[in-house]
Amino acid sequence: MGLKQNQEQPLTVKALTKYIKLKFDWDKNLQTLLLKGEISNFKRHSRGHFYFTLKDDEAQINAVMFASAAKKVIFSPQDGMQVIVKGQITVYEAGGSYSLYVKEMNEDGIGNLYVAFNQMKERLDKEGLFDSKYKKPLPKFPESIGIITSPTGAAIRDVLSTIKRRFPGVKVYVYPALVQGEKAAASVVSCIQQANEMKLVDTLIVGRGGGSIEDLWTFNEEKVARAIFKSQIPIISAVGHETDFTIADFVADHRAPTPTGAAEMAVPSLPDVLKYFNQLNGSLNHNFSVHMTYKKQQFLQLQNHYILKNPQTLFEQQLLHVNKLSDTLQFYLQDRIRAQRQQLMKLTHDLNQYHPFQRLEVSQQKIKFLTHNLNRVIEQQFFKTSNQYGLTLAKLEMLNPLSVLKKGYSVLRNDQEGTIKSVGQLQVGQKVHGVLNDGTFLATIEAIEENE
Repeated sequence: MGLKQNQEQPLTVKALTKYIKLKFDWDKNLQTLLLKGEISNFKRHSRGHFYFTLKDDEAQINAVMFASAAKKVIFSPQDGMQVIVKGQITVYEAGGSYSLYVKEMNEDGIGNLYVAFNQMKERLDKEGLFDSKYKKPLPKFPESIGIITSPTGAAIRDVLSTIKRRFPGVKVYVYPALVQGEKAAASVVSCIQQANEMKLVDTLIVGRGGGSIEDLWTFNEEKVARAIFKSQIPIISAVGHETDFTIADFVADHRAPTPTGAAEMAVPSLPDVLKYFNQLNGSLNHNFSVHMTYKKQQFLQLQNHYILKNPQTLFEQQLLHVNKLSDTLQFYLQDRIRAQRQQLMKLTHDLNQYHPFQRLEVSQQKIKFLTHNLNRVIEQQFFKTSNQYGLTLAKLEMLNPLSVLKKGYSVLRNDQEGTIKSVGQLQVGQKVHGVLNDGTFLATIEAIEENE
């Protein structure tokens, strides 16, 4: 296609620009090409379009990537990033400029999945999803285990056989999930949410067998990471082999190197449990024996205490205390009465010093008031002290070992052993003294019968 021009009639700018655009559009070399360069002036439009400049050391070109293609980019483009793009060159007629319309974008030098993995890992780490303070402990003796994985893969067989071998009494619930493909992430998220809603298990194992980074990518999806983080049930991540790491491993409460390792982490070994209980039983028996020995020693010490040997001593001590309180009360009352009398005498003397008759009545009222207060204070103090004295006597009477005799009991004594506490101290024909509430008597032992 040529551009015919009449020398006397100039072209319009629109015509020239359209001609140039047609040239670009018809050139096969410009329709599909690969370019390598550095991203600069990157902007992400609210509708999902990418606008940026692709440059090298000597030139640059404006580029645009529309949302339909941009949503397929699994990493986040940034200024300074080296990329390889696939697209076509076209002319924007209204602006008279040419641009690169990008259809595909890849990171230059390393794989896109690896770039996306590192970017997501850094972002979620900053949000705190990997923080150890959110990690939930595993139950020591779980009642039920949930497994989220493919029901037909090798991982489920390894996990089930390991759990059955180590802890056969535990219940196992399998939540079948897709672990690879476009719908796998949504499937895993749904199973995690279902397990939390049903509340049938107290531990979850989430994972699959080994594979390439593409095969394991489901467990690098952000939606899976956030579902693991929100789970109220502690989760063990078991994805791939020991050398494989996914985002799920960092978010989960615990990470196992393999699915078999996850099963060993989730349940204890039955022999170890029996050994643990035997140790607890031995420790319990030992502690019980030590405690009983200590209590026996305490009992013997109390049994041999001098108060139990001679309870009259306790009564005598309390009687001395009551006498002391009585003496203190009498001294206190006498001292208060003496002080009040001295004050009364002083007031009477002061009253006699006043000659004006108008003050005599005031002084008499004051004397009357003070006399009334004195009597009231003496009565209150006497009443308080009498109550205390009565309470002390009542307590003393309760502690008196002889008061029990008033209830019909008696105390037996002999000349050799004092108070008789056991039939082992008696012999047939032996004479004993009995003490009752109102007197004593002498008795002879006719027969002895010992309780079983």
